[in-house]
Amino acid sequence: MNPNLKRYINTQYQEKFNEKPIIVCSPGRINLIGEHTDYNEGFVFPAAIDKGIVTAIEKSQTELCTIYASDLDEILSFSLGDVQPIPNGNWRNFILGVVGELQKLHIEVKPFNMVFGGDLPKGAGLSSSAALENSVVYGLNTLFNLKLSKSQMILISQKAEHNYVGVRCGIMDQYASMFGEEDHALLLDCRYQKATSYKIDFKDYELMLINSNVSHNLVDAEYNDRRLVCEHVAKLLNVPFLRDVNEDMLLQVKSQLSESDYQKALYVVQENQRVIELGKALENNDLQALGGLLYKAHHGAQHQFKISCKELDFLVEETKKHSEILGARMMGGGFGGCTINIIKKSAVTDYSNHISKTYQDTFGINCTIHTVKLSQGTHIIEL
Repeated sequence: MNPNLKRYINTQYQEKFNEKPIIVCSPGRINLIGEHTDYNEGFVFPAAIDKGIVTAIEKSQTELCTIYASDLDEILSFSLGDVQPIPNGNWRNFILGVVGELQKLHIEVKPFNMVFGGDLPKGAGLSSSAALENSVVYGLNTLFNLKLSKSQMILISQKAEHNYVGVRCGIMDQYASMFGEEDHALLLDCRYQKATSYKIDFKDYELMLINSNVSHNLVDAEYNDRRLVCEHVAKLLNVPFLRDVNEDMLLQVKSQLSESDYQKALYVVQENQRVIELGKALENNDLQALGGLLYKAHHGAQHQFKISCKELDFLVEETKKHSEILGARMMGGGFGGCTINIIKKSAVTDYSNHISKTYQDTFGINCTIHTVKLSQGTHIIEL
């Protein structure tokens, strides 16, 4: 993660609170494949990246907790005796949620001060929320010696998202941000919260993210709607989650579903299988197969689960004209954000220039391009 960001957050904390803090680095994440499978207790293939949230945290000398959001120049002060979600509270609810969920577990947290900032592109779907939640719970765990395991901490982060933010996310974002490993991706079984780590040698290729810089303001509502569809189909089949379903089983209830809902459930079943296939491709060091799976995943997201948009579809289709790109797909909850692309290192500059101009000419807005490396999960650093 950016060393200048680490130093800057540390300096800001010391200027505001006149003491040396604990510094927590908590990365964002990409997901190679496996969208909307996590809350179906299925399989995903995330990795932590070298961009994220840096948090400086230390005990408060007053009865209040004071939080400074450096990037936004906004402050939150609250008493631990009155921890409630704030309507339209945005980043504030991620922090309040972690504290509130700790209190529900009868875990004592004392007043603390905090400064945080990040270098994750805004609206890119790289899980800045999970990175922030994890940085808070990890920092509090260290600060007050709460003796929580990483597995316990990510469940607290997830419940903060559910109960204080109102997004019924699965565990993938928090898990990848917490447990990520440098140069590795994680084939995560979301039911058992166990992952197999795969070292990835991208050889002459690297990961490029293209941020569409659009958000169609549908993500939370549509996310929850997709989850309800999945739960409905699982209930019809008398199984806990779509993780337990195959295509033959789906056909048994097809007549009881709209075609749209059938396709959404079918997408989840097929996406789970693609995650497993990607693991096999990595075992064989087969980057061509990896790229092909990305294209198949995007097709399913676009036509079956219907979580893409014209800008994302354009970015993916354009890559198919360029042999230097092995595969691409939309990444994240949908309706905006990034595409993930596997591109030859030697082609990054030329393709970046090409897609920037073509996208601007087509949509009248800029896309932004980022290359990322696979990185370590949430951890404390010394400065």
